[in-house]
Amino acid sequence: MLTKSLPALALFFVALIAGAIASLGFEPTAMWLLTVIGVTFLVAMVDTAATSTRAALLGWGFGIGHFTTGLGWIATAFSFQSKMPAVLGWVSVVLLSMFLALYIGMAAYLARRLVRGAVPRVLILAAAWMLAEWLRGWVLTGFAWNPLGAAWLSAPGIAQLAASGGALALSGLMVLAAGGLWLIVRPRNTIPARMAGAGLIAAVVISGVVGAGSARDFYYPDGTKLFVVQPNIGQDVKYDPAREDAHLETYLELTRTAIAAPASKVDDTFGRSTRVDAAIAALKFDKLTPDPAGMAGLGTASPVAASSRTDATTAEAKAAAAKNAPIASAPGSTATARPGALVIWSESAVPYPVEEDAAVRARLAAAIGPDDLLLFGGLAVNRAANGTVLSLTNSLFVIDAKGKIRGRYDKAHLVPLGEYVPARPFMTALGVTRLTPGDLEFKPGTGPRSLDLPGFARVGVQICYEIIFPGAVVEAAKRPAWIVNISNDAWFGPSGPPQHLAQARLRAIEEGLPIVRATPTGISAVLDANGRIVASQAAGTFGVISASLPPPLPPTLFARFGHQTTLVFGLLLVGLGIVIEQRSRIFG
Repeated sequence: MLTKSLPALALFFVALIAGAIASLGFEPTAMWLLTVIGVTFLVAMVDTAATSTRAALLGWGFGIGHFTTGLGWIATAFSFQSKMPAVLGWVSVVLLSMFLALYIGMAAYLARRLVRGAVPRVLILAAAWMLAEWLRGWVLTGFAWNPLGAAWLSAPGIAQLAASGGALALSGLMVLAAGGLWLIVRPRNTIPARMAGAGLIAAVVISGVVGAGSARDFYYPDGTKLFVVQPNIGQDVKYDPAREDAHLETYLELTRTAIAAPASKVDDTFGRSTRVDAAIAALKFDKLTPDPAGMAGLGTASPVAASSRTDATTAEAKAAAAKNAPIASAPGSTATARPGALVIWSESAVPYPVEEDAAVRARLAAAIGPDDLLLFGGLAVNRAANGTVLSLTNSLFVIDAKGKIRGRYDKAHLVPLGEYVPARPFMTALGVTRLTPGDLEFKPGTGPRSLDLPGFARVGVQICYEIIFPGAVVEAAKRPAWIVNISNDAWFGPSGPPQHLAQARLRAIEEGLPIVRATPTGISAVLDANGRIVASQAAGTFGVISASLPPPLPPTLFARFGHQTTLVFGLLLVGLGIVIEQRSRIFG
C-alpha cells in the first residue's frame, strides 16, 4: 500500500506535491484532469493510512501544497506598499495555507476514522470535504477562495450542476471522481469495489451530460445597453496623490468616447463593441493635463476631506462638464437618440467623497447621456456631529445625468489586512498593518442588498471578494435581475484575476443571474446566467466593453434553498456510505 511503502517524511512530501498538482485545475491553467489526479493521490493516502491521525497529517500536507500554489497571488499585494517587507507576502501565503489546510486535514481524519471500507471512505471523504469548505467560508469571517469544484468550470457541463447543489456540491463531485479512479486501480480490491469506482465515474460523467443539456442559450438584442469601463490603472500608481485627478479623467474620457461611438460598431457575434481602443490609444492617460476650469480645487484632495469648494467653483465645473458632454446627448446634436444605458466603473474608481462634493458629481453626470445611470465605486465618509471623520465605507454609488445619487451599497464582507486589521493592537505590535493606504478603519455594511434603478432592472451589488461566498450574494427578499461586481483586481498578480472571475461564474450559475464585473486592470466581463463569458476585457489592457445585459433565469434550486441542497447531497453520501459499510464483506 502507498502509505506503507514510503517513509513518513517522503509521504508527506508526496502529499504536498499532490496538493500542488490538484491546484492546477484552477485558472489560469484550468487543467481539471490534473485536479482529479491530485485528489486521487489524496484519496489513496487517506484510504491506506495506518491511523486516522496519519490520514489527517497527510490531508494537511496536501492542503499546504494545494493552497500555497493556488494562492500565490496574495504575495503580489505586499509588493504595492512600503509599510511591510514584500517577503512577508510569501510568509503570509504559507501561514494562511497552513491554516486553511486544517480543513482538508479534518475531512481526511473523518473519512479515515468513521468507516473502514474503501468505498464508504470515498463517500464520507466527499461529504466531509463539502463540510470543510462550508466551514472555511464561515469561520473567522471566512475565506472561500478556490473551492475544489471551481476546477470543473473548464468542464462546463458539470459546472452547471452548481445551479442545484452549489459550488460545494461540485467539490464533492470532484472527490467522487477521484475516489472512483482510486477504487478502480486500488491493489487487491474486490470486483464489486472496482465496479463501484466505475459507477462513481459514470455518475459524474452522466451528471456532466445532464448539466450541459440544462444550459440555455439566450437571444437578447433588446437587452439594456452596458458600458463597462476598464482604464488599466495599475496598483503601483493608483494611490499616487499627484495622479488622482488624471485617473478620474481616464474613466471620464473612456466613458465619453464609448458613448459617442456609432452603434454600427457593435459586433453581434461576440456581444460587445469592437471597443474604442483605436480612438483612445493616442491619449496618454498617465500624463493627462486636467482642465483648469473643470477641475479647479480638486487637485490631490484627501478622500475624507470635507468639501470646501464654492458655488462659483461648482458652476465652473458644470460649465466645463457641459462643454465636454458626449455627442449622443449634446444639445443640438444630430446623433441618433438611443435608449438609456448603464455605465459601470470599478471599485474605488472615484477618489473623492461624492456625497459631499457637488463639483465632482457634476463632472461624473456630464460624462453620461440624459437617460443613463453611472455605477461606480467610491468612499463614503462617516462623520461625528462635529464633522470629525469616524470611519469610511467601501461603497458603490449610482448617479444619474443630473448628478443625483440614486442608490448606494456599502461593502459588508471586509478584507482582513486589506480594509481593517483584526486584533489591531496585537498585529500592530508585530509590525503588521493594512495593505491599503490610510489609517481609518472601514465600516462594514449590512449584507447583500438589491438596488432599484430608475428605468432599469433591479440590481444586486457585490464589491470585490464578496462574490466568492456561495449563498451570500443576493438579498433573498428582493431578488435582483442581475448582479454587478465591482472590484480592484490590480492587487492580484497574474493568477488572481482569472480565479476571481471563475468564482463569479460559479455565483452566476448558482443564482441563475447574469453578472457584470468591472475592474481597473481586468478581467472585466459580462457573464450570462449560465456563467458563460459573453464579453470580456483582457487583463492589462484598457477599453470599454459595450454589450447587452443578458436576461436572468427563473430562481434555481440553489437560489431557492441555498446550502440546504448541499446538505441534502452530503447526507445522501453519508447514508450511502453507512449502508455500504454494513456490507463491507462485499465491497472490501
